[in-house]
Amino acid sequence: MALFRRTSGTNSRTPFVLHASLAAFGTYFCMYAYRKPFSVATFEGLSFAGVDYKILLIIAQVLGYALSKFIGIKLISELRSNKRLLYLLIFIAFAEASLFFFAWVPAPYNILFMFLNGIPLGMIWGIVFSYLEGRRVTDILGIALCASFIVSSGVVKSVGLYVMTSWGITEFWMPSVTGALFLVPLVIFSLLLQQVPPPTSRDMEQRAERIPMTKEDRIKLVKNFFFPLSIIVIFYTFLTAFRDFRDNFARELWDSIGYKGDASVFSTSEIIIAIIVLLMIGSVFYIKDNLKALFTYHSLLLLGTLVLGLATLFFQIGFLDPFLWMVLTGFGLYICYVPFNCLFFDRFIATFKIKGNSGFLIYIADAFGYVGSVLVLLYKNFGQANLSWLNFFVYGAYAVALIGTAITLTSFFHLRSRSKLDNFNEHLYNEQ
Repeated sequence: MALFRRTSGTNSRTPFVLHASLAAFGTYFCMYAYRKPFSVATFEGLSFAGVDYKILLIIAQVLGYALSKFIGIKLISELRSNKRLLYLLIFIAFAEASLFFFAWVPAPYNILFMFLNGIPLGMIWGIVFSYLEGRRVTDILGIALCASFIVSSGVVKSVGLYVMTSWGITEFWMPSVTGALFLVPLVIFSLLLQQVPPPTSRDMEQRAERIPMTKEDRIKLVKNFFFPLSIIVIFYTFLTAFRDFRDNFARELWDSIGYKGDASVFSTSEIIIAIIVLLMIGSVFYIKDNLKALFTYHSLLLLGTLVLGLATLFFQIGFLDPFLWMVLTGFGLYICYVPFNCLFFDRFIATFKIKGNSGFLIYIADAFGYVGSVLVLLYKNFGQANLSWLNFFVYGAYAVALIGTAITLTSFFHLRSRSKLDNFNEHLYNEQ
């Protein structure tokens, strides 16, 4: 039985928004307990085949994640509502089992299980967002969901570090123990998510109906929007690689700027970022016109790239406190990264009345994004081995800022011309 009933009107939607937001936030927040805690460990002194052991673990998990995204292009785009909960719980169980075997099997053979851990986890985002997309309040629900991956990454690292330092759990068993702590909450939030009702007729009228896609639907969409999707995927690939580097080597970065041993800094910095980013992105909810909202997201992307580049410049010349610099680079990164994970593509589909769902576009972007993340790690290890984590991060910030600014402006002008052409053709068709 559902815990709430949704009717028309803004005030009556409040229980629905609160329930759906909490369920989505909680589910994805708990998922991170199976993905990110291992990265707070240093695995100092371990290597295999001349490669740092931690880098191998990160590459293995990201490869599994990338493979998952390519699989998800088909699986998530075709996903039917009656299979979502089952898939979600099976995938989480598989991820936790992989962490158990990661601890049980000796290094370096346990690297395989970090790869297997990444495969099911890459599906969770698409499943969770499929409950939320195509609604008049998707912008609000989306920022709640995105808040989860900004905040949770820091929180589960703090939990993982606490498990090691206070409970005496080894670096290898810590990921499995941390995941076990979140198992019951994840099941509860997943059951709450399952109670979220489907979009109403008014939702479908304003945001376009979201349906499972066929192979023909996917080919048609890519052909029709090949250029804008291509450049957006390029930008997102750099964003993902930069975000993953910042996330996976957060401990090394914080240590290098004077916060060694401070477990709280992972959470406090990300909570500040989450509040600012999500308040700004959440304001787009009040823009009912889908095209205007899409262009507003372009403005936020441009803001993010400028902040990322300028904050790094000011940090290098000594005008910016290290903590504030990390917060500002996180803001610049996430104000760009968050829209591409759901809201940008949701408005994109609504603007151009596309037959399909956001999951397809999100998983195309994610698939290439995580491949880019692996390539960056390999480049750091083999091409820039002598460059410090901090300096590599600084150069990455400049690269994302420059490339992101150019692509954002190109995408804006292209989509503006495309929308004018579509409106002209629709007007001409109506006159005839």
